[in-house]
Amino acid sequence: MTVHLGICSVAHLHAAAYADLLSGLDGVEFVGVVDEEAERGRAFADDNGTWFRSRAELLSRADGVVVCSANADRRPWIEAAADAGVDVLSEKPLGTTADEAREFAGICDAADVELSVAMPLRHSVPAQQARERLDRVGDLTALSGANRGHFPGGWFADPEHSGGGAVMDHTVHIVDLVHWLTGQRVAEVYAETDTRFSDAVVEDVNVLSMALEDGTPFLLDGSWSKPDAWESWGDAFLEVTGTEGVVDLDCFAQRYRVTRDADPAGVSSTFYGSDPNRRMLERFAETVRGAAPATPGQDAVAALAVVDAAYESAECGEPVAVEY
Repeated sequence: MTVHLGICSVAHLHAAAYADLLSGLDGVEFVGVVDEEAERGRAFADDNGTWFRSRAELLSRADGVVVCSANADRRPWIEAAADAGVDVLSEKPLGTTADEAREFAGICDAADVELSVAMPLRHSVPAQQARERLDRVGDLTALSGANRGHFPGGWFADPEHSGGGAVMDHTVHIVDLVHWLTGQRVAEVYAETDTRFSDAVVEDVNVLSMALEDGTPFLLDGSWSKPDAWESWGDAFLEVTGTEGVVDLDCFAQRYRVTRDADPAGVSSTFYGSDPNRRMLERFAETVRGAAPATPGQDAVAALAVVDAAYESAECGEPVAVEY
């Protein structure tokens, strides 16, 4: 069964990569894009597919859509897709607060459309291997992870469109991974944030000291702290320590380091592993055909609840219990 997939909004920096991947997936017809800014949509479509003048036009052609809007602009796209009976894969975070994300999940549920959220780390081979082996570590004693990257600039640094800075952008990835791997949720967060690497009005540094439901400590650095000349965009890793062993998970470990005299940075890296974004989009196509979402909306609500607590903690200077 061929499924027809499109992209709603190209504001997010991942939209181009998704368009390229969708164009090459077996059993998928990439029908094109629609954007809230006509000129931007047309320019994007010149390189990446057909441009539609309206949401209704694209949604009439699509079985599923990938929403790549700015964080604060998800609502009109998700509501329109739900009204049209079209399944949704939304960029993360699902909204700018857990309450907003919960509302979006409810809208899709009431319309009987599937809502998935773009959490590609679940689809990385190292993450899946770690999940298969996690029972060998015994009882959990500690978790430590990082998802550090370049300062993305643009609307990511504008709280009106992003809802926050590095906490909003990066926390959900590793928190969702921990929820998925361990079957436990984060129960409490103590957050320290700052702006040290840019002139943004949002935070670019954050360290979250958390505890899972069973009390296991969980430390996370989700800062925009990689310099522009770094060999790769950033990292995503997690160390899980238990009474019987350790699982050390690096989602992008499958890469070669390359040194070139002509490269201004001197060093770059080439990733050779399987692309988690590709597998995520393949799974969305499977969801449109009837499979369960890989990362359902309610899981994205849980990750955003941790973000809410982190911002509250950074403001009050005290640990904050996560409200699910």
